[in-house]
Amino acid sequence: MEKVKQSPKRVFINNVDSYASKYIAKFLSDYVVGAFADPDGDNEEEEEEEGRMISNHDGARAFQVVGTVSEKSDEDRTYVLEAYLQLGRDELLPKLMNCDVVIYNITQHTDQVEEALWAVSALHSEMKHFSGPKMFILVSTVMTWACSKPVDPDDLELPFTDEIFWRRRAHPNFKQHIDVEKRVVKMGKTNRTLFSTYVVASGLQYGMGEQIFHYFFKTSWLGQEQEIPVFGDGNNIVPTIHIQDLASVIQNVIEHQPKLYYLLAVDCSNNTMENIVKVCITVASALGPGKIQKKPFEEAFLRQDFSQVVEIDSILVNLRMKGVYIKELFSVSWLCESGLVDNIELVVEQYRQSRGLLPVRLCVLGPPAVGKSTASKEICKHYNLHHIRLKETISETLAQLEGAVKHADPDAENEDAAEAQELLNSMKENMEQNGGLLDDQLLVRVVKDKLMSNPCRNQGFVLDGFPKTYEQARELFSSEEHESDDGTSHISSFNKKIMPEFVLCLDASDALLKERVMNLPEKLVQEHNYEHEHFLRRLARYRENNVEDETVVNYFDELNMTPLYLEDEQDSYFQKLRQLVSIPRNYGPSTQEVQEGNRRKVEEKMRREAQEREEEEQREAEEARHRAARWEEWTKALEEMRQQEEELLEAQSVPMRSYLMEHVMPILTRGLIECCTVRPQDPVDFLAEYLFKNNPVDY
Repeated sequence: MEKVKQSPKRVFINNVDSYASKYIAKFLSDYVVGAFADPDGDNEEEEEEEGRMISNHDGARAFQVVGTVSEKSDEDRTYVLEAYLQLGRDELLPKLMNCDVVIYNITQHTDQVEEALWAVSALHSEMKHFSGPKMFILVSTVMTWACSKPVDPDDLELPFTDEIFWRRRAHPNFKQHIDVEKRVVKMGKTNRTLFSTYVVASGLQYGMGEQIFHYFFKTSWLGQEQEIPVFGDGNNIVPTIHIQDLASVIQNVIEHQPKLYYLLAVDCSNNTMENIVKVCITVASALGPGKIQKKPFEEAFLRQDFSQVVEIDSILVNLRMKGVYIKELFSVSWLCESGLVDNIELVVEQYRQSRGLLPVRLCVLGPPAVGKSTASKEICKHYNLHHIRLKETISETLAQLEGAVKHADPDAENEDAAEAQELLNSMKENMEQNGGLLDDQLLVRVVKDKLMSNPCRNQGFVLDGFPKTYEQARELFSSEEHESDDGTSHISSFNKKIMPEFVLCLDASDALLKERVMNLPEKLVQEHNYEHEHFLRRLARYRENNVEDETVVNYFDELNMTPLYLEDEQDSYFQKLRQLVSIPRNYGPSTQEVQEGNRRKVEEKMRREAQEREEEEQREAEEARHRAARWEEWTKALEEMRQQEEELLEAQSVPMRSYLMEHVMPILTRGLIECCTVRPQDPVDFLAEYLFKNNPVDY
């Protein structure tokens, strides 16, 4: 048998950094042909009889994926051979011409609809320049069927199939999508051998971190809402497909090249939207509170978590569909053939892994006043964790129990209410007997219930200063214990759901701790019960508990957990912890929280700038007042000086004035009068001669 090696096909995918395109690209880039290729759709046995077998050489990939990206990213896209950013159409066309398969996904971004239409038209017009056969696959959406008339008005449960794709009618917001579908089908009829085209109408995609259903997963995960909304009546049937199964359908289209133009890519489920939301939030208590609330569909448009209107339209669609051709023509290796509801545990696990939503669980230990609460708060803030403190946990439990008892139906038999009442009575009685404290048994139960709550299991927690003894640690974290031959108990297993991943042990010398407490404000001393005698008793009790053979640290050591010891290193503990935990494994701030944070930052900046302007104005006004006062003082001093000079000049001028008035002015006045009368040609000479002649002093 002759074995012919086939080079990998070059596949173009648009927006390979978007949800659907990314996972299609990943699937194709990792795919290795493991069966006979049958490009003409003929029977494989006939091809084998011809003595030819087409396969990839050992370990080689079947496809080389290239594609466009919407923005720069530091992500290592190993699944893409070449990524093109912001190419013009003149630059993009040669890239498409260089590919064997061109895939355009228009299920997410409406701006790609026009580009897909251009791409198929441009390739069609360049057919004469093709170096070989090419294939164009349009990944569209079942929303182009949303307004279709029933197959049989008398049997509304009869599903739509791809055999009657010509009867489909699009949702008003998806008119452009159906226009592109029709153009793609038409282009493929010109020369199918040279340029084949396919439309794959995808159901709503799920899996690998979610996209359309992300709002429901995230809301359940955060556990901040007691009831998860279902928009509309929730009875609408939503056609779906796992993103990996969609990629598998596309791979089969490329390999088998069926002699048709249109395929429905949907799984076998007929789940309603209500069923999908319910199962998303209730599976094994993995996500949220497990309750839903039906709300008018208009409220969906008020939710900022839906990035596009098309997403809202999609979750409101009501279509019963069946993909006939993919069943008849392909051997799809289904991952979730029975749908999202039946495979929810797998989907939830993919959601956690893809989103990196792995809870971080820490236990912070140390003597009183060493800084456990400060450290815990900083860790919780950075990793978005729940801060578990004994006082707050007990108060919260009491409030919850009182609420459950208060709102219980008195006429109905309610085991939960009875249990809540019993626990509430036990806690109150126990606290009265122990001076406001709980004994170890109830305390461990309260803390364990808190750690087992969905928020702590989903996001993680920091357990602040508890457990305090080996026995408390064993009761809190152990899931089972056995009696050994000598009658002592030992750890057989532990509860992985609440066992801390990291144990942080803070410590400092007694002298430093005492000095720190002495320098605390009185308010903090009262808040933390750090009165001198009480603090010394707590410190002594801690030291006593940690010199015995069975300590909390010993418990973790027995489980091969190495605590992180930090002694009087408040500035470095957080840096060391970040090296251990690495990046946060939880949701960062939501869009609203980011916007609120930005708003607060802007307001704080504006307030600070206004305060600075006010202070500047006050400073300038004060300086102006000082300048005015100094100017007034200087002007007054100058005036006084001038007056003094005038008085001095006046005093000095009196003798001179008297002398001039007596001896000079009379003769000078007469001389001037005479000069004016005569008007001589040389008045100065005339005046001098006059004064000389009429000088009363005889020399």
